[in-house]
Amino acid sequence: MAEKREINPLLKTALELGPVLAFFAAYLMFKDDVFTVAGRDYSGFIFVTAGFVPLIVLTTAIVWKLTGHISKMQIMTLVLVVVFGGLTVWLNDPKFLKIKPTIFFSLMGAALAVGLWRGQSYLRYMMEGMMPLQDEGWMILTRRLMWFLFATALANELIWRFMSETTWVYFKTFGDTAALFVFFMSQTKLFTKYALPDEGET
Repeated sequence: MAEKREINPLLKTALELGPVLAFFAAYLMFKDDVFTVAGRDYSGFIFVTAGFVPLIVLTTAIVWKLTGHISKMQIMTLVLVVVFGGLTVWLNDPKFLKIKPTIFFSLMGAALAVGLWRGQSYLRYMMEGMMPLQDEGWMILTRRLMWFLFATALANELIWRFMSETTWVYFKTFGDTAALFVFFMSQTKLFTKYALPDEGET
């Protein structure tokens, strides 16, 4: 197994968020354009998606090459982007990429629900030791995050189905990320209450 290596956090963040921000910028630039390839017309959304899929494959490969490791969530994200982004371009239908977040958040929420049903916190394994919490803390956090993920999946469905394409792009680029940040910030009391004591404490 390859040894896990640390890289500059700013570089890692740029590699992980870069494709999404590039998609956003390119969409704003080309959203009103139509591109004809082999006699078939493609909207700006489809055109940008065609560039987004290989870009996220490339940046994920770079992260793996530099660190020797990619997380389970990164793998799931990559697979879903390739599958649904590929379908979007192949079938010339933007809805496939738009439902990708719904499926991602629903699968994540369902996985956490299965773990809770079995009396386990799969979130602990997904986060790979990023937060040292007591068992009870992990269970509470997992339950809260499960409902948050289901709510985010529902929000994505409502936005892409009933609002404009541009609104959905803004939501996907900034909305769900900001919501996840706010969620974890709102759990500060839980992190404090259920934090594991330092090894030096008695």
